[in-house]
Amino acid sequence: MNINYITKFILISAIFLVADICISQNTSFKDVLKSFKTNDYENINKNLKKIDTSSISKYDKATWLFYDADYNFRIDKHHKAYESIIKSKKLFYSIQKFDDAIDCNILLLAILGHQNNLNINTEAIISETEKYAKEKKDSTALRNVYRRIATKYIHLGNGEKAIEYFKKIIPIALKQKDSIRIGYCYDNIGTAFKHTKPIRIDSSIYYKKKATAFYIKYKDYISLAYNYNNQGEYYKQTRNYNLALKYYKKADSITLSKHVAKSKLIFYQNIAGTYDKLNDYKNETKYLKKIANLKDSINDTKQNIAISDIKEKYDNEKLRADNLAIEAKRIKNKNFLIGSLLFILLAGTIGVLSLKNSKRKRKLAEQEKELETQKNLNLLKEQELTTINAMVDGQEKERKRIAEDLHDNLGSVLATLKLHFENLKINREKKKINQETLFDKTEGLIDEAYLKVRSIAHAKNAGVIANQGLLTAIKMMAEKISSADKIKIEVIDFGLDKRLENSLEITVFRIIQELITNTLKHAEAKNATINISLYDKNLNIIIEDDGKGFDINKVNLKNGMGISSIKTRVNHLGGTFNVDSTKGKGSSIIIDLPIL
Repeated sequence: MNINYITKFILISAIFLVADICISQNTSFKDVLKSFKTNDYENINKNLKKIDTSSISKYDKATWLFYDADYNFRIDKHHKAYESIIKSKKLFYSIQKFDDAIDCNILLLAILGHQNNLNINTEAIISETEKYAKEKKDSTALRNVYRRIATKYIHLGNGEKAIEYFKKIIPIALKQKDSIRIGYCYDNIGTAFKHTKPIRIDSSIYYKKKATAFYIKYKDYISLAYNYNNQGEYYKQTRNYNLALKYYKKADSITLSKHVAKSKLIFYQNIAGTYDKLNDYKNETKYLKKIANLKDSINDTKQNIAISDIKEKYDNEKLRADNLAIEAKRIKNKNFLIGSLLFILLAGTIGVLSLKNSKRKRKLAEQEKELETQKNLNLLKEQELTTINAMVDGQEKERKRIAEDLHDNLGSVLATLKLHFENLKINREKKKINQETLFDKTEGLIDEAYLKVRSIAHAKNAGVIANQGLLTAIKMMAEKISSADKIKIEVIDFGLDKRLENSLEITVFRIIQELITNTLKHAEAKNATINISLYDKNLNIIIEDDGKGFDINKVNLKNGMGISSIKTRVNHLGGTFNVDSTKGKGSSIIIDLPIL
């Protein structure tokens, strides 16, 4: 499973080759390339079918075959991808486009790397590519070759040599300013540590977590999913099954744009296996059913046989194709003369029609631009009204909260203080109680009232900070608490580049503030983490600590305004609230809120 994960990175290099191959063709592949960049597989297929491959040049035909191979590879039809990339490479060689032929090698290695038990030797492909890269001083190709060599050493169980070659890639990536590539190297090094002697799981986890930061920063969600899955594997090997489940489910929660079926199968198998270790047979059965449904759509054995048959067919047809090429060249020369005459005739007609069409399109574009401008103005007005309503609603809720704080906290203290003053007045005449004692008690109540007012003022100040930005408020709170040196609070954020709705930010800040307060009061923790991320219109909050933990089944949720109050507020916002805690192992609180 981890080896498959390494080989998938070769696909990324192949994607970058798409732009290079586009440079010198005559046929327009603009729409195809655009669909590749957005992973719009349906439109990739449609745009490829629009091109008449019988009437284009050899170079364009080779380019079309390259795109077709890449498309079929991404949708897990590897035998079709293999067939197209072999044809593409042969065509590029026939017209002496050696750079493009070497690019085909990179995608070919990726296709072969995704098939299990396929008896095709990749040594010749690797050797050919490495020789080319060194002769041409092509650092990108050399980088890919190093990755393939490292992968080979992992297959052989030599983790030390694999790590050596993965580390050779890092200075190349630094020189190319390709930061995400460094993250891939860290991830693969983490995998290689599983094949060292002895196996070093701690080092594997360390490098996997280093890679995680790169994937989050550069929004590589596919790699992030595999990274989480592999971390779950390592935790399962150390028998930390609950933590393993956490990372498996993180992997499963990420939306994948390619290799969906095989990836989901891996995640489900790992989750089911972990539930089996925990003797949770109900959840294990649930995921075993998902696995059964997925396996119907995957048939590696059939694809392997198809690829082997295609390879044999092309080896046998090579000689016949060379003979046919000579005859095709003679026919091509004859057709060239006829085509040139037709081209001159058609060019004039097309030119006139194109000019008329261009004027019509320009007029339509101007009309559409005017309508879009009007639409944007209306939208801005609606957003402005919504923002004003939200601000008024948030201010009203804040006033109500302050009033409740004054009534519940300060009101009772002032009432008691009033009684003490009345006692002082009566006692001055009758002298029934020690006057000094009454003064001390009264003074104590005044101090208490002062502290209540100060507490409310501090809470209000936190609200002001939240109004300036949720993330800023959380970080300031964490920094202030950490400065006392009793607990270290780390804030990890993702996707909070823009502000949320004002009243929602205040509510979220109050929830996090109250959870951190509970941690300070009860957890006896040394470290805590506030992980807040916004992805796909969903705000995810995870608060973890390494404290003494607690048994959620023994906590009285109806007593006081702690977890019960927070859970009520989360439910009111249409979200979910979950607690995962074990005595002696800290606790994790997970909140998911929809962003409408």
